[in-house]
Amino acid sequence: MSTNQPSATLRDVSGLDSRPARLSDSVLIMIDFQNTYRTGVMALEGAEEALAAGARLLERARAAGTPVVHVINDGGEGTPYDIRAHIGAISDEVAPVEGESVVVKQFPNAFNATELEKTLTGLGFEPGSGNDLVLAGFMTHMCVNYTAQGAFNLGYRSTVVAETTATRALATPDGAVLPAAALQAAALTAVTDLFGVVVPTVEALPA
Repeated sequence: MSTNQPSATLRDVSGLDSRPARLSDSVLIMIDFQNTYRTGVMALEGAEEALAAGARLLERARAAGTPVVHVINDGGEGTPYDIRAHIGAISDEVAPVEGESVVVKQFPNAFNATELEKTLTGLGFEPGSGNDLVLAGFMTHMCVNYTAQGAFNLGYRSTVVAETTATRALATPDGAVLPAAALQAAALTAVTDLFGVVVPTVEALPA
């Protein structure tokens, strides 16, 4: 019988810390902020607003001296994820600057078959250390979610900044349409159940 009350999260049951990361003590991982998601077949609802929030977060991180790692998905030539073309490039508003690492991936989990773990270790953030990662980017239900899971599996603590993320409406298995806002909420809720902490805005992230 439903009581309309939320269940305890797996984080609560496991005794995991649910405090958000401090930006100054973390590595910021900017996930797939590519032009792919701003136009055409893969355009996301709220992409421009999320990109603007990502730019604010990136500005804060740089001012705090927080290490930044940019992740970019390479889907190959001629695809919306072609990193050799404008469509697949990192958007100018959040483009890497000198000294910031860029990790190329081909799977939703940015740790899978990439240099991300090695890059974090080089920054002093070793797997199993409980070190904090701040995650931002696209798409919420896909690469953000699965990178948070990958980080969790390696012993990192992830904090996702919700307003920097976005997704798109999708068809459900029964043929209905799941609105982007519903998928966004579900994806972020799935993260909070176990894989990480979610803060609503850039400003809500402790310095």
